[in-house]
Amino acid sequence: MPFNNLGFVFKHFGSIIYSKPILEDLCLFLHGFTDKESVLDIGAGTGVMSEFAYRCNENLKYVAVDPAEGMLKYALPYLETHIGAAEALPFEDNSFDAVFMGESLHHFEDIDAAFSEVVCVLKDGGRLFIYDFDLGTFLGKSIYMMEKLFGEPANFYEPSALKEILESYGFSVTVMKHGWRYTVSASL
Repeated sequence: MPFNNLGFVFKHFGSIIYSKPILEDLCLFLHGFTDKESVLDIGAGTGVMSEFAYRCNENLKYVAVDPAEGMLKYALPYLETHIGAAEALPFEDNSFDAVFMGESLHHFEDIDAAFSEVVCVLKDGGRLFIYDFDLGTFLGKSIYMMEKLFGEPANFYEPSALKEILESYGFSVTVMKHGWRYTVSASL
């Protein structure tokens, strides 16, 4: 998919897919963070996930990484942006208190490499928040098929399968299902 040319569309319509329960899960995830922590939004696109997180806690340092410069140019000024892929993050180890993946996990080329990078850039006790579509539902399977049609990796998971993967990396995982979508809140 030509994401580099879709920044305008995602900036203006991308937030539609974030329902109220997803946003509540995100705010709950951010509860207890102070103004000293930094969060990394991986596969940030235009920064929609960080925009919602900012509404929950505007005192954090927000950093975004995405391979499509055309998406990042629509990010808001408080979001520090970097061009890069989840599988080779351009950051030092132990750099972030939390990581977000909002509808981005299914676009990663190499899930194992991406999660290895997440573990490296997270500080001890770091936390991970994922929002994605449930492959075990009709709509989730439909989105999977559309993504495959467009040549995307389409790494969609049923929540229980993703939980097992994250636990193999040392995360303690809580899954919240919301119909055909779900969120994951995990900590090292």
